Amino acid sequence: MSALALTLILLALAAWLYASGLRQRTGVPAGDILYSDTGAWFANDKTLYAADLHLAGKPDYLVRQPDGSLVPVEVKSGKAPRQPYDSNMAQLAAYCYLVEVNYGARPPYGIIQYQDRAFEVEYTAELEDTLLDTIALMREDLYASHVSRQHNEWSRCAHCGHRSHCEESLA
Repeated sequence: MSALALTLILLALAAWLYASGLRQRTGVPAGDILYSDTGAWFANDKTLYAADLHLAGKPDYLVRQPDGSLVPVEVKSGKAPRQPYDSNMAQLAAYCYLVEVNYGARPPYGIIQYQDRAFEVEYTAELEDTLLDTIALMREDLYASHVSRQHNEWSRCAHCGHRSHCEESLA
């Protein structure tokens, strides 16, 4: 075997090991990566859109698994809570909805990958209904003259873009 052939084999092995490690760190399941908004694999400028809800978004990853199912993956930078935050669940549900509308295939589940743990979240009719109800409430709030703060977390207020004119700010 020539030195060039051996070098190419070693480079291919190194690339495969790097990609395997990257996939493991991001929580991306086995399968073909169809979509990535992180730039880790390839750039993707396509925003998924659902005209019926005027909903748009970009999951961090979309994976076609060996069985053909599509799985959106949302990567979070913080440590995992005991169970996923409601806001993260809503975001993942929105991505599942967008995948179904844009690809014509309903995801069986999605993944929320925190720094130290991943959660597989089943995309049930109940989760979809919660998403649709939340969007309807948000649309109502767009036209309300006053919307009350819905939490008691100082840190959320401290980082909110509306704190300077919010009458209920905790910060």
